[in-house]
Amino acid sequence: MILVQTAKLARITTRASLAITLFLAAVNLPAQEGRKLLSNPTPPFPEIARRMHLAGVVKVQIVIAPDGKITSTKVLGGHPLFVSSVEDALKNWKYAPASAETTTQLEFNFHP
Repeated sequence: MILVQTAKLARITTRASLAITLFLAAVNLPAQEGRKLLSNPTPPFPEIARRMHLAGVVKVQIVIAPDGKITSTKVLGGHPLFVSSVEDALKNWKYAPASAETTTQLEFNFHP
């Protein structure tokens, strides 16, 4: 009898864990992809990079507050000249309000 109850409890726990995991995944993905940009000024191409004939890509992870403002940025890669330009531009980005904070990754391509 105890063995049957333990097996049932294990199945219930496993199913509950799976349901929670799937729910959290479903909650995060649409919110990240569904946030509408209201204002997104393009990062300017740095003049020094233009003179040096540099090109590159900057990857950034951002956290968007419920009010639509970017609260933090984490540079994932890119040339420092371009990173500075991206970080300055992101200060003026604004997303539509949402019920929760969201995280997403952005990629900026710089070509002279």
